Amino acid sequence: MNLYENISSNKRKSIFLITIFFIIIGFLGYAFGLYLGDAFIGLGFAIVFSTIMALISFYSGDRLILGMSSAVPADRKKYPNLVNTIEGLAIAAGIPTPKIYVIDDSAINAFATGRDPKHASVTVTTGAIKRLKRDELEGVIAHEMSHIRNYDIRMMMFVVVLVGIVALLSDFFLRSMIYGRSGRRNMRGSGIIGIIIILIGLVLAILAPLIAQLIKLAVSRKREFLADADGALLSRNPDGLANALKKIMNDKEPLVEAANKATAHLFIENPLRTFKSRMNNLFSTHPDINERIRKLESF
Repeated sequence: MNLYENISSNKRKSIFLITIFFIIIGFLGYAFGLYLGDAFIGLGFAIVFSTIMALISFYSGDRLILGMSSAVPADRKKYPNLVNTIEGLAIAAGIPTPKIYVIDDSAINAFATGRDPKHASVTVTTGAIKRLKRDELEGVIAHEMSHIRNYDIRMMMFVVVLVGIVALLSDFFLRSMIYGRSGRRNMRGSGIIGIIIILIGLVLAILAPLIAQLIKLAVSRKREFLADADGALLSRNPDGLANALKKIMNDKEPLVEAANKATAHLFIENPLRTFKSRMNNLFSTHPDINERIRKLESF
């Protein structure tokens, strides 16, 4: 799949995923409203709430993520190699130079965010700047540039917000089922079809957050493989990224102070990973790092 096919595919998948999430959100809202006495009020609330949150994410999500990560603008005089590397790779990728940020942490990591290549940023830890060789840092930056060029950053911001909306609506529904007496009266008066819809909504409210989370993680893992491959082509040096991933794998410092569960999937490698035990691949934000290294070394 070439670059333009990959971008088109990403945009189609973004629309498809958003459609699935809105269907889940709409059904939850409809069932929630039916339980409380007016299905269409519940549906309308869910749609309006989801739309507002999606718009906030689209226009302000990157600033929120940078703030949560304690990222600060990179000083060209202090980090000339980082700035020059990003500017050079942006030219090679054919995209505007993204804004450049730094996280003051000795762990080796990086991430990209934004809504499109014109409104994007790359953030790198000081640990990556100091501990990676020039070609290794270039490999990491090329990986993040690929996320920007392929519109991964937009898709993942939307998915994260929609996962959160599904979780919130599910929580509202379940709390209403537990504590709402009037809802139980409305349920008895809803008829067989209404009761079935409410019960399906209840099951969906229980399972939807898990399903949404698994979709998010699956999308994240696939995007990492593609960004590795595209980044290797962009830098023309797959060994640089492979060697950087080896250093990240052996880095014993998780980035716990600047990352959390909401942003972990954005980084080049899971910043919250543990070393005593590994999570099951189904619940991992990233593909197995050894497999990523093997694929890069096979190029």
